[in-house]
Amino acid sequence: MRRPPLLPALCLALCASFAQVLPAAAQAPEPLGIALEGFAYPYPVAYLPLSRDGEAQRLAYMDVAPQGAPNGRAVLLLHGRNFPSSYWAPVIAALSGAGYRVVVPDQLGFGKSAKPVGPFTFDRMAADTVALLDALDLRRVDVVAHSMGGMLAVRLARNAPERVNSLVLEAPIGLEDYRFSVPPVGNEVLLKREGELTAAAYRRQLMTSYALSLPESAIEPFVEIRERVKGSGEYPRWLQSFVNSYQAIWGQPVVHEIPLVQAPTLFLMGGNDRNAPGKPYAPPELAAKMGRNAENARALAARMPNGRAEVFEGVGHLVHMEAADRFNARVLEFLDGH
Repeated sequence: MRRPPLLPALCLALCASFAQVLPAAAQAPEPLGIALEGFAYPYPVAYLPLSRDGEAQRLAYMDVAPQGAPNGRAVLLLHGRNFPSSYWAPVIAALSGAGYRVVVPDQLGFGKSAKPVGPFTFDRMAADTVALLDALDLRRVDVVAHSMGGMLAVRLARNAPERVNSLVLEAPIGLEDYRFSVPPVGNEVLLKREGELTAAAYRRQLMTSYALSLPESAIEPFVEIRERVKGSGEYPRWLQSFVNSYQAIWGQPVVHEIPLVQAPTLFLMGGNDRNAPGKPYAPPELAAKMGRNAENARALAARMPNGRAEVFEGVGHLVHMEAADRFNARVLEFLDGH
C-alpha cells in the first residue's frame, strides 16, 4: 500500500494543533452588524421610522420610565460620536431613580440606528430629534448632551427653543470653529485613515485624545464594537457614515450660535480635556492652540443669557464615566433648579 506523502500530512497536523492553542485575542472577533445587532443595551430598544436620502431609516432609542416617584419631567440624553447611547447607563439610572423619564436615542449613523451614506447636517439631526419627541408626545424636555451631542443640542435649542427647558453640555466639542485651524480633508483620506485604524491604535486614540483617567478596561466595549463591525458585510456603509459625521463637525460650526441660546445652560468640563476634532490635520502651530475646552466653555458661558461653566479637575472627556457620582449629583441639582 502506498503511503501518503509525509510533508503535507505533517503540515496539516501542525496547523490543526496550532489552531487549538491560538490565544483568543489573536482570533478574528465575531462579526457584529452595523446596527449593533447582538450587542446588548441596558434597557429595551424601540425604533422610530424615518427617511433620509430617499431611503427608509430607523432611529433607535431607549425610553426609560421613572423608577422613583415620577416628577412629570423628561430628560433627553444625546451621545457623542465615538459612543453608542448604551454608555449613558449610569446617568439613566440616576435620572430615572430621581423621578425623571429618560429618552436616549442613537442618532442616525450611530449605535443601533440606521447608517445613512449621504452628508450629515445638524439641522437634519435636530429635526429627527424633534420627530422623536413628537412621537413620544413630549412637548418640552431637559437635555444632557456629551461631545458631538453638544453640537446637536445647541442646534436643537436654536431651531426648536420651545422644546428645550434647560441644557447640560458635558465636555462638548464645537467650542471653537475648527475651520480656522484645520484645512479641508477629503473623504478618501478620512476613509483610508479610519479604515486602517487597528484596535490598539483606536484604544490609544481614545485614551490619549480624550485624556481619560479611566483604566483601558472601561473603554474596551467601544474598541470591541469598532473591531467587530469590521466583519460585517455592510462595513463600508458604516465607515462612510462615520466619516460623514466628521465632515459635519468640521464644516457646520455651532460656536457662533452658543451665546444666542436662551435656555439655562450648564457646561460640565473635564480639566484635562484638550480634545479637538481634526487636530492631527492642523499645522503644528495652530494645533497647539486647539482644544482649550474648559477655557472656551467659561468664555462662552459668560456671553450667554443664562450660562455657567464648571470644571472637574483631573478628569478628561468622559466626565460622566470618570466622575460618575459627582457628575450625576451636579446634573440633578441643576435640573431640579430649573
